[in-house]
Amino acid sequence: MSENTNTNSVNSFQKKRNKDEMKKQLISFALMIGFTIIAFTLVATKAMDKMFIIPVILLLAIIQVAFQFYYFMHMKDKDHEFPSMMIYGGVWAAVLTVATLLTIAWW
Repeated sequence: MSENTNTNSVNSFQKKRNKDEMKKQLISFALMIGFTIIAFTLVATKAMDKMFIIPVILLLAIIQVAFQFYYFMHMKDKDHEFPSMMIYGGVWAAVLTVATLLTIAWW
């Protein structure tokens, strides 16, 4: 029988793809640790006024959630359309709820 060399090329392609994926996840993880350290430092050192620290921390938290969804929950991969739709729908409902409550409270 002849030797099938196609599986070797598939295995090397898969190994390279897995290596690239791991590299991206490690970079994302390092960025999230960095954002956490920034938020902790801002609060611990009281470098900014409380009125400015809260929005900065919320922004860093939103960025971290996006990293979590995109890299660690594999939302960038194919065949994740339904979970993506449900998560984005939930985020949209939460934003609408918060906006409604803020509008009612400040009206």
